[in-house]
Amino acid sequence: MKKISILLLSALLSASSMAQTKLSFDASSGIRSSLVMHNGKTVGYTAYEKLYYVTNIADSTYQYLNVYVPDGASQSTPIFLRTYVGGYMAAMAASPQAGDATGRALSEGYVVVIPGTRGRGSTIVASKADKRAGIKKGQTVYTGRAPKAILDLKAAIRYLRHFDSEMMGDAERIITDGTSAGGAMSALMGATGNNPEYETMLKDMVAADERDDVFASVCYCPILDLDHADMAYEWLYGETDGRKQLDEVHSAYSKELAAQFPDYLTALNLHKPDGIPLTADNYLDYIKSELIRSAQIAKNAGADIADSIGFAFSTSAMGMFAPPANGGVGNRQSQTSSQPNGERSMPPMGGGMMRKQAGEYIVDLDMDKYLNYVASTQPLKGVPAFDSMIDGVNEASAENQEFGDIYGSSVNFTSYMALKNGKKLTDEIKKNVRLMNPMSFIGDKNTTVAPHWYIRHGARDRDTSFPVPLNFATKLQNAGKDVNFLFAWNRPHSGDYALDELFEWIASILR
Repeated sequence: MKKISILLLSALLSASSMAQTKLSFDASSGIRSSLVMHNGKTVGYTAYEKLYYVTNIADSTYQYLNVYVPDGASQSTPIFLRTYVGGYMAAMAASPQAGDATGRALSEGYVVVIPGTRGRGSTIVASKADKRAGIKKGQTVYTGRAPKAILDLKAAIRYLRHFDSEMMGDAERIITDGTSAGGAMSALMGATGNNPEYETMLKDMVAADERDDVFASVCYCPILDLDHADMAYEWLYGETDGRKQLDEVHSAYSKELAAQFPDYLTALNLHKPDGIPLTADNYLDYIKSELIRSAQIAKNAGADIADSIGFAFSTSAMGMFAPPANGGVGNRQSQTSSQPNGERSMPPMGGGMMRKQAGEYIVDLDMDKYLNYVASTQPLKGVPAFDSMIDGVNEASAENQEFGDIYGSSVNFTSYMALKNGKKLTDEIKKNVRLMNPMSFIGDKNTTVAPHWYIRHGARDRDTSFPVPLNFATKLQNAGKDVNFLFAWNRPHSGDYALDELFEWIASILR
Protein backbone atom coordinates (compact mmCIF):
# COMPACT_ATOMS: atom_id res chain seq x y z
CA MET A 1 0.00 0.00 0.00
CA LYS A 2 1.34 3.42 -0.92
CA LYS A 3 1.70 5.88 1.92
CA ILE A 4 0.97 9.57 1.86
CA SER A 5 1.69 12.08 4.61
CA ILE A 6 -0.85 14.54 5.95
CA LEU A 7 1.37 17.38 4.77
CA LEU A 8 1.41 15.98 1.24
CA LEU A 9 -2.33 15.45 1.33
CA SER A 10 -2.84 19.11 2.22
CA ALA A 11 -0.87 20.11 -0.85
CA LEU A 12 -3.33 18.21 -3.03
CA LEU A 13 -6.48 19.88 -1.75
CA SER A 14 -9.13 21.22 -4.07
CA ALA A 15 -9.72 24.95 -4.20
CA SER A 16 -12.72 24.60 -1.89
CA SER A 17 -10.51 23.41 0.99
CA MET A 18 -8.13 25.32 3.24
CA ALA A 19 -4.53 24.15 3.54
CA GLN A 20 -3.41 26.41 6.37
CA THR A 21 -5.12 28.40 9.10
CA LYS A 22 -4.03 29.69 12.49
CA LEU A 23 -5.66 28.32 15.62
CA SER A 24 -7.81 31.05 17.07
CA PHE A 25 -10.68 31.78 19.43
CA ASP A 26 -12.39 35.13 19.91
CA ALA A 27 -14.60 35.21 23.01
CA SER A 28 -16.38 38.31 21.67
CA SER A 29 -17.52 36.63 18.45
CA GLY A 30 -20.26 34.45 19.92
CA ILE A 31 -23.80 34.51 18.54
CA ARG A 32 -26.73 34.52 20.96
CA SER A 33 -29.37 31.84 20.44
CA SER A 34 -31.71 29.53 22.34
CA LEU A 35 -33.06 25.98 22.32
CA VAL A 36 -36.58 24.97 23.33
CA MET A 37 -36.60 21.64 25.15
CA HIS A 38 -39.45 19.13 24.95
CA ASN A 39 -40.66 20.16 28.40
CA GLY A 40 -41.05 23.73 27.17
CA LYS A 41 -37.95 25.05 28.90
CA THR A 42 -36.00 27.58 26.82
CA VAL A 43 -32.23 27.39 27.20
CA GLY A 44 -30.28 30.48 26.20
CA TYR A 45 -26.74 30.06 24.96
CA THR A 46 -23.90 31.67 23.04
CA ALA A 47 -22.64 29.82 19.96
CA TYR A 48 -19.06 29.78 18.67
CA GLU A 49 -19.06 27.88 15.40
CA LYS A 50 -16.62 26.74 12.74
CA LEU A 51 -13.57 26.80 14.98
CA TYR A 52 -10.81 24.96 13.10
CA TYR A 53 -8.90 22.76 15.52
CA VAL A 54 -5.79 22.12 13.40
CA THR A 55 -3.50 24.46 11.53
CA ASN A 56 -2.78 22.04 8.69
CA ILE A 57 -6.29 21.38 7.42
CA ALA A 58 -6.72 18.34 5.19
CA ASP A 59 -10.51 18.60 4.83
CA SER A 60 -12.17 21.91 5.67
CA THR A 61 -15.62 20.34 5.45
CA TYR A 62 -15.12 18.47 8.70
CA GLN A 63 -12.08 19.58 10.69
CA TYR A 64 -13.68 22.17 12.92
CA LEU A 65 -15.80 22.20 16.07
CA ASN A 66 -18.77 24.11 17.43
CA VAL A 67 -19.01 25.34 21.02
CA TYR A 68 -22.26 26.23 22.81
CA VAL A 69 -22.03 28.06 26.13
CA PRO A 70 -25.25 28.14 28.18
CA ASP A 71 -26.21 31.26 30.08
CA GLY A 72 -24.53 31.30 33.48
CA ALA A 73 -21.59 29.08 32.50
CA SER A 74 -18.13 29.89 33.83
CA GLN A 75 -14.61 28.65 33.27
CA SER A 76 -15.25 25.93 35.84
CA THR A 77 -18.29 24.54 33.99
CA PRO A 78 -17.84 20.93 32.75
CA ILE A 79 -17.70 20.32 28.99
CA PHE A 80 -19.93 17.75 27.28
CA LEU A 81 -18.31 16.66 24.00
CA ARG A 82 -20.63 14.75 21.68
CA THR A 83 -19.37 13.01 18.55
CA TYR A 84 -21.92 12.14 15.86
CA VAL A 85 -19.70 9.58 14.14
CA GLY A 86 -21.77 6.62 12.93
CA GLY A 87 -20.69 3.64 10.85
CA TYR A 88 -17.15 5.07 10.84
CA MET A 89 -18.44 7.69 8.41
CA ALA A 90 -17.55 11.39 8.51
CA ALA A 91 -19.57 13.58 10.86
CA MET A 92 -20.32 17.26 10.49
CA ALA A 93 -20.01 19.59 13.46
CA ALA A 94 -23.66 19.97 14.49
CA SER A 95 -25.73 22.10 16.86
CA PRO A 96 -27.43 20.95 20.08
CA GLN A 97 -30.61 18.90 19.64
CA ALA A 98 -33.49 18.96 22.12
CA GLY A 99 -34.05 15.23 21.63
CA ASP A 100 -30.61 13.92 22.53
CA ALA A 101 -27.88 14.32 25.13
CA THR A 102 -26.56 17.59 23.66
CA GLY A 103 -29.75 19.49 24.39
CA ARG A 104 -30.02 17.88 27.81
CA ALA A 105 -26.41 18.78 28.62
CA LEU A 106 -27.03 22.38 27.60
CA SER A 107 -30.17 22.53 29.76
CA GLU A 108 -28.17 21.11 32.68
CA GLY A 109 -25.78 24.04 32.33
CA TYR A 110 -22.83 22.26 30.70
CA VAL A 111 -20.81 23.71 27.85
CA VAL A 112 -21.55 21.59 24.76
CA VAL A 113 -18.87 20.90 22.14
CA ILE A 114 -19.67 19.11 18.87
CA PRO A 115 -16.64 18.43 16.66
CA GLY A 116 -16.72 17.41 13.03
CA THR A 117 -14.53 14.51 11.99
CA ARG A 118 -13.40 12.88 8.79
CA GLY A 119 -14.56 9.34 8.09
CA ARG A 120 -14.19 6.40 5.74
CA GLY A 121 -16.24 8.07 3.00
CA SER A 122 -14.94 11.66 3.20
CA THR A 123 -13.09 12.80 0.07
CA ILE A 124 -11.42 15.75 -1.59
CA VAL A 125 -10.38 16.33 -5.19
CA ALA A 126 -6.64 16.71 -5.79
CA SER A 127 -5.86 20.16 -7.17
CA LYS A 128 -2.60 18.97 -8.73
CA ALA A 129 -0.76 15.78 -9.58
CA ASP A 130 1.85 14.13 -7.39
CA LYS A 131 3.87 11.29 -8.90
CA ARG A 132 5.31 10.19 -5.54
CA ALA A 133 1.86 9.45 -4.20
CA GLY A 134 0.44 8.23 -7.49
CA ILE A 135 -2.13 11.03 -7.43
CA LYS A 136 -3.43 12.63 -10.61
CA LYS A 137 -4.89 16.11 -10.84
CA GLY A 138 -8.65 15.88 -10.36
CA GLN A 139 -8.44 12.47 -8.68
CA THR A 140 -10.68 11.76 -5.69
CA VAL A 141 -8.67 11.25 -2.49
CA TYR A 142 -10.13 9.66 0.64
CA THR A 143 -9.26 11.80 3.65
CA GLY A 144 -10.72 9.92 6.59
CA ARG A 145 -9.54 6.32 6.64
CA ALA A 146 -8.25 4.94 9.97
CA PRO A 147 -7.05 6.42 12.23
CA LYS A 148 -8.09 9.89 11.02
CA ALA A 149 -11.32 10.18 13.04
CA ILE A 150 -9.66 9.70 16.42
CA LEU A 151 -6.85 12.05 15.38
CA ASP A 152 -9.44 14.73 14.62
CA LEU A 153 -11.13 14.20 17.98
CA LYS A 154 -7.82 14.34 19.84
CA ALA A 155 -6.99 17.56 18.00
CA ALA A 156 -10.37 18.96 19.08
CA ILE A 157 -9.63 18.15 22.72
CA ARG A 158 -6.22 19.78 22.43
CA TYR A 159 -7.88 22.89 20.96
CA LEU A 160 -10.16 23.12 24.00
CA ARG A 161 -7.18 22.90 26.32
CA HIS A 162 -5.24 25.43 24.26
CA PHE A 163 -7.96 28.05 24.74
CA ASP A 164 -9.08 26.92 28.19
CA SER A 165 -8.30 30.25 29.84
CA GLU A 166 -10.18 32.21 27.16
CA MET A 167 -13.24 30.00 26.73
CA MET A 168 -16.04 29.23 29.16
CA GLY A 169 -15.83 25.61 30.29
CA ASP A 170 -13.26 23.51 32.13
CA ALA A 171 -11.04 21.48 29.81
CA GLU A 172 -9.99 19.35 32.79
CA ARG A 173 -13.58 18.08 33.06
CA ILE A 174 -14.42 16.95 29.53
CA ILE A 175 -17.09 14.24 29.26
CA THR A 176 -17.24 12.52 25.86
CA ASP A 177 -20.32 10.84 24.40
CA GLY A 178 -20.99 8.75 21.30
CA THR A 179 -23.07 5.89 19.91
CA SER A 180 -22.07 2.82 17.85
CA ALA A 181 -18.88 3.73 15.96
CA GLY A 182 -19.23 7.03 17.82
CA GLY A 183 -19.29 4.98 21.01
CA ALA A 184 -15.98 3.50 19.90
CA MET A 185 -14.68 7.04 19.28
CA SER A 186 -15.78 8.06 22.77
CA ALA A 187 -14.03 4.97 24.12
CA LEU A 188 -10.87 5.87 22.21
CA MET A 189 -10.91 9.43 23.54
CA GLY A 190 -11.20 8.05 27.05
CA ALA A 191 -8.72 5.18 26.73
CA THR A 192 -5.85 6.71 24.70
CA GLY A 193 -5.18 10.01 26.44
CA ASN A 194 -1.70 11.42 25.73
CA ASN A 195 -0.43 8.18 24.23
CA PRO A 196 2.73 8.95 22.22
CA GLU A 197 1.81 6.61 19.35
CA TYR A 198 -0.51 9.32 17.98
CA GLU A 199 1.93 12.19 18.49
CA THR A 200 3.72 12.29 15.14
CA MET A 201 0.45 12.30 13.21
CA LEU A 202 -0.98 15.05 15.42
CA LYS A 203 2.15 17.11 14.83
CA ASP A 204 1.74 16.63 11.08
CA MET A 205 -1.76 18.04 11.45
CA VAL A 206 -0.30 20.91 13.51
CA ALA A 207 -2.70 20.25 16.35
CA ALA A 208 -2.22 22.29 19.51
CA ASP A 209 0.69 21.12 21.66
CA GLU A 210 -1.50 20.16 24.60
CA ARG A 211 -2.73 17.08 26.48
CA ASP A 212 -5.69 15.13 25.07
CA ASP A 213 -6.90 13.07 28.05
CA VAL A 214 -10.49 13.45 29.27
CA PHE A 215 -12.36 13.20 32.56
CA ALA A 216 -15.09 10.72 31.61
CA SER A 217 -16.45 8.81 28.62
CA VAL A 218 -20.01 7.80 27.79
CA CYS A 219 -20.14 4.90 25.34
CA TYR A 220 -23.44 3.64 23.91
CA CYS A 221 -23.23 0.29 22.07
CA PRO A 222 -19.58 0.86 21.10
CA ILE A 223 -18.41 -1.02 18.00
CA LEU A 224 -14.84 -1.65 19.10
CA ASP A 225 -12.15 -4.33 19.38
CA LEU A 226 -12.67 -4.91 15.67
CA ASP A 227 -9.70 -7.25 15.33
CA HIS A 228 -11.39 -9.70 17.73
CA ALA A 229 -15.06 -8.90 17.16
CA ASP A 230 -15.58 -11.66 14.56
CA MET A 231 -14.37 -14.43 16.87
CA ALA A 232 -16.49 -13.10 19.75
CA TYR A 233 -19.56 -12.93 17.49
CA GLU A 234 -19.26 -16.53 16.32
CA TRP A 235 -18.39 -17.82 19.80
CA LEU A 236 -21.63 -16.32 21.10
CA TYR A 237 -23.99 -16.85 18.17
CA GLY A 238 -22.38 -19.76 16.34
CA GLU A 239 -24.84 -22.33 17.72
CA THR A 240 -28.01 -20.33 17.10
CA ASP A 241 -30.59 -21.71 14.70
CA GLY A 242 -29.64 -19.37 11.87
CA ARG A 243 -25.98 -20.27 12.04
CA LYS A 244 -26.88 -23.95 11.77
CA GLN A 245 -28.36 -23.23 8.33
CA LEU A 246 -25.20 -21.69 6.85
CA ASP A 247 -23.63 -23.14 3.74
CA GLU A 248 -20.54 -25.28 4.14
CA VAL A 249 -18.05 -22.46 3.50
CA HIS A 250 -19.56 -19.98 5.95
CA SER A 251 -20.22 -22.68 8.53
CA ALA A 252 -16.51 -23.53 8.48
CA TYR A 253 -15.60 -19.86 8.94
CA SER A 254 -17.99 -19.60 11.87
CA LYS A 255 -16.53 -22.63 13.64
CA GLU A 256 -12.93 -21.57 13.03
CA LEU A 257 -13.55 -18.06 14.32
CA ALA A 258 -15.43 -19.30 17.40
CA ALA A 259 -12.53 -21.60 18.24
CA GLN A 260 -10.18 -18.58 18.43
CA PHE A 261 -12.11 -16.75 21.13
CA PRO A 262 -11.11 -18.82 24.21
CA ASP A 263 -7.40 -18.13 23.66
CA TYR A 264 -8.10 -14.41 23.21
CA LEU A 265 -10.17 -14.35 26.39
CA THR A 266 -7.37 -16.08 28.30
CA ALA A 267 -4.85 -13.56 26.95
CA LEU A 268 -6.97 -10.67 28.25
CA ASN A 269 -6.45 -11.96 31.81
CA LEU A 270 -9.78 -10.56 32.99
CA HIS A 271 -11.39 -11.33 36.33
CA LYS A 272 -14.78 -10.78 37.89
CA PRO A 273 -15.23 -8.28 40.75
CA ASP A 274 -14.78 -11.16 43.22
CA GLY A 275 -11.36 -11.91 41.73
CA ILE A 276 -12.31 -15.12 39.90
CA PRO A 277 -10.51 -15.30 36.51
CA LEU A 278 -12.71 -15.26 33.44
CA THR A 279 -12.24 -18.15 31.03
CA ALA A 280 -14.25 -19.72 28.25
CA ASP A 281 -15.60 -22.15 30.86
CA ASN A 282 -17.33 -19.51 32.99
CA TYR A 283 -17.72 -16.61 30.57
CA LEU A 284 -21.18 -17.52 29.31
CA ASP A 285 -22.39 -17.54 32.91
CA TYR A 286 -20.82 -14.09 33.32
CA ILE A 287 -22.84 -12.77 30.40
CA LYS A 288 -25.93 -14.52 31.74
CA SER A 289 -25.55 -12.88 35.16
CA GLU A 290 -25.39 -9.45 33.53
CA LEU A 291 -28.50 -10.14 31.40
CA ILE A 292 -30.37 -11.38 34.47
CA ARG A 293 -29.30 -8.24 36.36
CA SER A 294 -30.64 -6.09 33.54
CA ALA A 295 -33.95 -7.96 33.33
CA GLN A 296 -34.39 -7.90 37.10
CA ILE A 297 -33.97 -4.12 37.20
CA ALA A 298 -36.57 -3.80 34.44
CA LYS A 299 -38.94 -6.24 36.17
CA ASN A 300 -38.69 -4.29 39.43
CA ALA A 301 -39.75 -1.20 37.46
CA GLY A 302 -42.82 -3.00 36.13
CA ALA A 303 -41.62 -4.48 32.84
CA ASP A 304 -43.23 -7.73 31.71
CA ILE A 305 -40.39 -10.25 31.31
CA ALA A 306 -41.56 -13.28 29.34
CA ASP A 307 -40.42 -16.77 30.28
CA SER A 308 -40.72 -17.73 26.61
CA ILE A 309 -37.39 -16.04 25.84
CA GLY A 310 -35.49 -18.11 28.36
CA PHE A 311 -36.00 -16.62 31.83
CA ALA A 312 -36.93 -18.69 34.86
CA PHE A 313 -38.58 -17.14 37.92
CA SER A 314 -38.77 -17.91 41.62
CA THR A 315 -41.78 -19.86 42.82
CA SER A 316 -41.63 -19.16 46.56
CA ALA A 317 -43.38 -16.02 47.81
CA MET A 318 -41.43 -15.91 51.06
CA GLY A 319 -37.78 -15.98 52.04
CA MET A 320 -36.22 -15.27 48.68
CA PHE A 321 -32.87 -13.48 48.58
CA ALA A 322 -32.81 -10.66 46.06
CA PRO A 323 -29.98 -10.92 43.53
CA PRO A 324 -27.37 -8.23 44.30
CA ALA A 325 -27.63 -5.25 41.98
CA ASN A 326 -23.87 -5.06 41.66
CA GLY A 327 -23.20 -8.74 41.21
CA GLY A 328 -21.43 -8.09 37.92
CA VAL A 329 -19.37 -5.36 36.40
CA GLY A 330 -21.95 -2.59 36.95
CA ASN A 331 -20.98 0.46 38.98
CA ARG A 332 -21.32 -0.09 42.72
CA GLN A 333 -22.32 3.45 43.52
CA SER A 334 -24.86 4.30 40.82
CA GLN A 335 -27.27 1.46 40.15
CA THR A 336 -30.15 3.15 38.37
CA SER A 337 -30.83 1.75 34.94
CA SER A 338 -32.60 2.38 31.69
CA GLN A 339 -35.95 0.90 30.76
CA PRO A 340 -37.70 0.29 27.43
CA ASN A 341 -39.64 3.55 27.81
CA GLY A 342 -36.54 5.53 28.76
CA GLU A 343 -37.66 6.09 32.37
CA ARG A 344 -35.41 5.64 35.36
CA SER A 345 -35.76 2.70 37.67
CA MET A 346 -33.97 1.52 40.75
CA PRO A 347 -32.21 -1.85 40.97
CA PRO A 348 -33.22 -4.68 43.27
CA MET A 349 -31.87 -4.47 46.80
CA GLY A 350 -29.03 -6.88 47.32
CA GLY A 351 -28.50 -9.44 50.03
CA GLY A 352 -31.60 -8.89 52.21
CA MET A 353 -34.52 -11.18 53.04
CA MET A 354 -37.50 -10.00 50.96
CA ARG A 355 -41.22 -10.78 51.31
CA LYS A 356 -42.62 -10.43 47.81
CA GLN A 357 -45.03 -12.14 45.48
CA ALA A 358 -44.25 -15.43 43.82
CA GLY A 359 -42.15 -15.10 40.71
CA GLU A 360 -40.62 -11.83 41.86
CA TYR A 361 -37.06 -12.88 41.15
CA ILE A 362 -35.34 -14.08 38.00
CA VAL A 363 -33.34 -17.11 38.99
CA ASP A 364 -31.98 -18.42 35.69
CA LEU A 365 -31.72 -17.84 31.96
CA ASP A 366 -31.55 -20.37 29.15
CA MET A 367 -28.87 -18.71 27.03
CA ASP A 368 -29.56 -20.79 23.92
CA LYS A 369 -33.19 -19.71 23.97
CA TYR A 370 -32.30 -16.09 24.71
CA LEU A 371 -29.69 -15.81 21.94
CA ASN A 372 -32.18 -17.21 19.45
CA TYR A 373 -34.66 -14.61 20.71
CA VAL A 374 -32.12 -11.83 20.05
CA ALA A 375 -31.52 -13.19 16.55
CA SER A 376 -35.28 -13.30 15.93
CA THR A 377 -35.66 -9.55 16.62
CA GLN A 378 -33.13 -8.73 13.88
CA PRO A 379 -31.18 -11.13 11.66
CA LEU A 380 -27.60 -11.75 12.71
CA LYS A 381 -24.76 -10.28 10.70
CA GLY A 382 -23.08 -12.44 8.08
CA VAL A 383 -19.96 -14.51 8.56
CA PRO A 384 -17.56 -12.92 9.27
CA ALA A 385 -19.53 -10.07 10.82
CA PHE A 386 -16.86 -7.35 10.50
CA ASP A 387 -13.80 -8.37 8.48
CA SER A 388 -16.15 -9.84 5.92
CA MET A 389 -14.27 -9.29 2.65
CA ILE A 390 -13.54 -12.65 1.02
CA ASP A 391 -12.63 -12.80 -2.65
CA GLY A 392 -15.47 -14.34 -4.63
CA VAL A 393 -17.52 -15.00 -1.48
CA ASN A 394 -18.34 -11.85 0.52
CA GLU A 395 -18.40 -8.14 -0.23
CA ALA A 396 -16.38 -5.64 1.80
CA SER A 397 -17.90 -4.30 5.01
CA ALA A 398 -17.83 -0.75 6.35
CA GLU A 399 -14.91 -1.83 8.53
CA ASN A 400 -13.01 -3.16 5.52
CA GLN A 401 -13.38 0.30 4.02
CA GLU A 402 -12.34 1.98 7.28
CA PHE A 403 -8.90 0.36 7.15
CA GLY A 404 -8.43 1.03 3.43
CA ASP A 405 -6.23 3.74 1.97
CA ILE A 406 -6.53 7.22 0.42
CA TYR A 407 -7.25 5.67 -2.98
CA GLY A 408 -10.54 4.15 -1.79
CA SER A 409 -9.46 0.54 -1.33
CA SER A 410 -11.01 -1.92 1.10
CA VAL A 411 -8.71 -4.28 2.99
CA ASN A 412 -8.78 -7.14 5.45
CA PHE A 413 -7.70 -6.11 8.93
CA THR A 414 -7.42 -9.48 10.69
CA SER A 415 -4.70 -11.99 10.00
CA TYR A 416 -7.27 -14.77 9.77
CA MET A 417 -9.23 -13.20 6.92
CA ALA A 418 -6.16 -11.86 5.14
CA LEU A 419 -4.84 -15.43 5.02
CA LYS A 420 -8.15 -16.61 3.54
CA ASN A 421 -7.47 -14.17 0.71
CA GLY A 422 -3.88 -15.37 0.36
CA LYS A 423 -2.40 -12.20 1.84
CA LYS A 424 -0.67 -10.90 4.95
CA LEU A 425 -1.44 -7.76 6.89
CA THR A 426 0.98 -4.91 6.26
CA ASP A 427 2.65 -3.19 9.19
CA GLU A 428 0.63 -0.08 8.35
CA ILE A 429 -2.68 -1.92 8.67
CA LYS A 430 -1.57 -3.57 11.93
CA LYS A 431 -0.64 -0.17 13.32
CA ASN A 432 -3.96 1.39 12.32
CA VAL A 433 -5.92 -1.50 13.82
CA ARG A 434 -4.09 -0.98 17.11
CA LEU A 435 -4.67 2.77 17.07
CA MET A 436 -8.39 2.20 16.56
CA ASN A 437 -8.80 -0.28 19.42
CA PRO A 438 -9.20 1.19 22.93
CA MET A 439 -8.55 -2.27 24.41
CA SER A 440 -4.91 -1.85 23.32
CA PHE A 441 -4.26 1.04 25.71
CA ILE A 442 -5.93 0.20 29.03
CA GLY A 443 -3.08 -0.40 31.46
CA ASP A 444 -0.46 1.16 29.17
CA LYS A 445 1.86 3.19 31.41
CA ASN A 446 2.22 5.82 28.68
CA THR A 447 -1.53 6.45 28.54
CA THR A 448 -3.82 8.58 30.71
CA VAL A 449 -7.09 6.63 30.82
CA ALA A 450 -10.23 8.49 31.88
CA PRO A 451 -11.18 7.68 35.50
CA HIS A 452 -14.96 7.50 34.88
CA TRP A 453 -16.93 5.37 32.42
CA TYR A 454 -20.62 4.95 31.52
CA ILE A 455 -21.10 2.03 29.10
CA ARG A 456 -24.41 0.78 27.73
CA HIS A 457 -25.20 -2.00 25.26
CA GLY A 458 -28.75 -3.05 24.46
CA ALA A 459 -29.86 -6.42 25.81
CA ARG A 460 -31.10 -7.29 22.30
CA ASP A 461 -28.44 -5.44 20.31
CA ARG A 462 -26.78 -7.81 17.84
CA ASP A 463 -24.65 -5.23 15.97
CA THR A 464 -21.72 -6.56 17.94
CA SER A 465 -21.72 -9.43 20.41
CA PHE A 466 -22.18 -9.08 24.16
CA PRO A 467 -18.55 -10.03 24.96
CA VAL A 468 -17.17 -6.94 23.18
CA PRO A 469 -18.59 -4.23 25.48
CA LEU A 470 -18.45 -6.52 28.50
CA ASN A 471 -14.75 -7.25 27.99
CA PHE A 472 -14.11 -3.53 27.63
CA ALA A 473 -16.01 -2.65 30.80
CA THR A 474 -14.36 -5.49 32.73
CA LYS A 475 -10.86 -4.53 31.62
CA LEU A 476 -11.47 -0.95 32.73
CA GLN A 477 -12.82 -2.08 36.08
CA ASN A 478 -9.87 -4.45 36.53
CA ALA A 479 -7.62 -1.43 35.92
CA GLY A 480 -9.26 0.39 38.84
CA LYS A 481 -11.55 2.69 36.86
CA ASP A 482 -15.04 3.74 37.94
CA VAL A 483 -17.32 1.81 35.56
CA ASN A 484 -21.10 1.98 35.29
CA PHE A 485 -22.05 -0.79 32.86
CA LEU A 486 -25.37 -2.32 31.88
CA PHE A 487 -26.94 -4.40 29.15
CA ALA A 488 -29.90 -2.00 28.88
CA TRP A 489 -33.07 -4.08 28.94
CA ASN A 490 -34.95 -4.54 25.67
CA ARG A 491 -32.79 -1.99 23.87
CA PRO A 492 -31.75 -2.53 20.24
CA HIS A 493 -28.73 -0.79 18.73
CA SER A 494 -29.23 2.79 19.92
CA GLY A 495 -27.91 5.56 22.16
CA ASP A 496 -28.63 8.70 24.18
CA TYR A 497 -31.50 7.05 26.07
CA ALA A 498 -32.45 7.14 29.77
CA LEU A 499 -31.03 10.65 29.97
CA ASP A 500 -32.27 11.16 33.53
CA GLU A 501 -30.03 8.31 34.59
CA LEU A 502 -27.08 9.46 32.49
CA PHE A 503 -27.11 12.99 33.83
CA GLU A 504 -27.56 11.83 37.42
CA TRP A 505 -24.43 9.75 36.91
CA ILE A 506 -22.58 12.73 35.44
CA ALA A 507 -23.62 14.87 38.41
CA SER A 508 -22.39 12.16 40.79
CA ILE A 509 -18.90 11.96 39.28
CA LEU A 510 -18.60 15.76 39.20
CA ARG A 511 -19.34 15.86 42.92
